[in-house]
Amino acid sequence: MIILAMSIIPIMDGIAKHLTSSLDTMQIVWGRYFFHFVLFLPLVLYWHGSATFRPKRPVLQIMRGAFLLCSTFCFFSAIGTLPLADALAVVFVFPFIVTALSPVLLGDSVGVYRWTAVLVGFAGALVVIQPGFSNISVGTFWALAAGSIYAFYVLATRKLAGSDPTLVTLLMTGLVGTLVSSVALPWFWSQPTAFELLLMVLTGLLAAIGHYLIILAHEYGTAPQLAPFAYFEIVATTIVGLLAFGDFPSAVTWIGIALIVLSGLVIGWREAVRGGQA
Repeated sequence: MIILAMSIIPIMDGIAKHLTSSLDTMQIVWGRYFFHFVLFLPLVLYWHGSATFRPKRPVLQIMRGAFLLCSTFCFFSAIGTLPLADALAVVFVFPFIVTALSPVLLGDSVGVYRWTAVLVGFAGALVVIQPGFSNISVGTFWALAAGSIYAFYVLATRKLAGSDPTLVTLLMTGLVGTLVSSVALPWFWSQPTAFELLLMVLTGLLAAIGHYLIILAHEYGTAPQLAPFAYFEIVATTIVGLLAFGDFPSAVTWIGIALIVLSGLVIGWREAVRGGQA
């Protein structure tokens, strides 16, 4: 299920990248959240009824949704100018930021193994970005912002653990994204063609399916067990980028990706064998 989810989400990203050539990023973000929310709403109402719109920690739910919305906007802005795989590789700085901040914000214990993995992953991100060796594009900064903000989304998600049903949390995230992007939408709206509107619907549908599969996967396996398979997203994103846009990471970028994946695998392994106290 997690591999299928990591195969579907890059398709959504590829559609978003295609749409950036004709629509404003904010409009694409709105479509991703609006159609995700609309398509997911009947399912969540069926399972949770009136509790759907009564979260136990509404402020944290709103903050979590805002973090993901900002991260999505930054990532869609990044892929407007960067190849998909390059942008995603930079976004994968988020596990290292989470590891660095979790002792302060969550009270987690972080030992030498995870700190070493953090440094290796950061080195991998620097290899992908190649600071000082070439002109860093604006897209790189957008990708860095997306990964950094996504780290706070992950931390907020951990804070929310156990407070509300997972599907309710997921729907609330869609609701926050829809409401906030709808406020800004009039300043960025341009009339899409029928095909572009269909693609916007698809971004919401694929997002809903992908995140639903992630939820189901975590019902059958633990986070440490599933974490290594999340890196399949880089492989799937590379395939989408190659088939749809003719993009393929350079040899140097692959070295950086390998370092990032290695560090993530080490963190996942230590959490599995030490119960999160690596």
